Amino acid sequence: MPAARDVRNVGVLAACQALFMSSQSMHIIAAGLVGAMLAENRALATVPVTAVVVATVATTIPASLIMHRVGRRAGFMLAAVIGALGGALAAWGIWVQDFWVFVAGAFGMGVQGGFAQYYRFAAADVASPEFRARAISLTLSGGVISALVGPQLAKWTTDLFAPVTFLGVYVTVCVLAASAVVLLMALDIPKLSHAEVRAGGRPLIEIARQPTFLVAVLCGMVGYGVMSLVMTSTPLAMVGCGFGVVDAATVIQFHVLAMFVPSFFTGTLIDRFGVLNVILVGMALLAVCVAVALAGIDILNFGVALTALGLGWNFAFVGASTLLTETYEPAERAKVQAANDFLVFGSVALASASSGAVLHLLGWDAVQVTAVPFVVTAVVALVWLRVRRAAQTGAD
Repeated sequence: MPAARDVRNVGVLAACQALFMSSQSMHIIAAGLVGAMLAENRALATVPVTAVVVATVATTIPASLIMHRVGRRAGFMLAAVIGALGGALAAWGIWVQDFWVFVAGAFGMGVQGGFAQYYRFAAADVASPEFRARAISLTLSGGVISALVGPQLAKWTTDLFAPVTFLGVYVTVCVLAASAVVLLMALDIPKLSHAEVRAGGRPLIEIARQPTFLVAVLCGMVGYGVMSLVMTSTPLAMVGCGFGVVDAATVIQFHVLAMFVPSFFTGTLIDRFGVLNVILVGMALLAVCVAVALAGIDILNFGVALTALGLGWNFAFVGASTLLTETYEPAERAKVQAANDFLVFGSVALASASSGAVLHLLGWDAVQVTAVPFVVTAVVALVWLRVRRAAQTGAD
């Protein structure tokens, strides 16, 4: 049985995950449409989405190092304050009809994201080895609430301050981030001792040479990068195919549900079937997404493809995060987690940045085809690691 403190921490972090991901899903639904409304060049429409990802990437390393020194709770609370300010600035950008002010607000929201991505690792930091995979998985399960709440909030608040469309969305984002500050007061993760902070452990380059590290990072990059590539352009593609904002929001809602509902049992699946097998299933589901999306542009194709995309992301990302925890000691976790998330969200930034351009210049099918070589590469790497581990076990 997990300790009471571990259960409480997972509950707090899952709730914060729900608030953060609700904001993110609202932004994903609205940002491309706001961008198209405010930008002079429609090719820039997905820049506000990309700004969040770029800010997340830029923040991952300093966020990890800051929390290494001041602790998880203080770092997460600081980030939530910045996220609230970002939501307020984005709302102001819409009010004054200034595209770049809106992008700046989105960037502030992304800074919060750079810290929030460590919720999953924070849950695992003090959990027992037996509870670690489930702690990561259950923390991400907070996204289930965001799947239900986020798109609905986007629908309800889009015209809240009519005729200024979408202003209410970002006022709500501000409120959600502020709510996280209150919740985080209950987080109980002890700071590292001065000795642990001073101890650097092995050099990062030595840790990064481990095959397990390489495959964990690669699968995290592919799982999250492919998800971002396809998801970012989906609302624009659907509107371009004649569907409305409500249709796009519904598809994104099913997608986000698919991303997070499995988190209630992904950790258990990892314990039972092994982390590499779960990641392989995730990659197979990403391939299903590509195949269904290429098969047609009906509402059913969008819905099934985005659902498969969400499921694939969950198995790939939870699995890769769990695999990464096998590669470091407590004194090494800040630099290893920072390196991992910098690379993972760097791939997300590239995917998000290219998504709108690929869709605008080459079309929806090209977005899908772009994902194929990355999924194949990850599958090859997973098979290689399985064979290597089997050979080592046999030699032992």
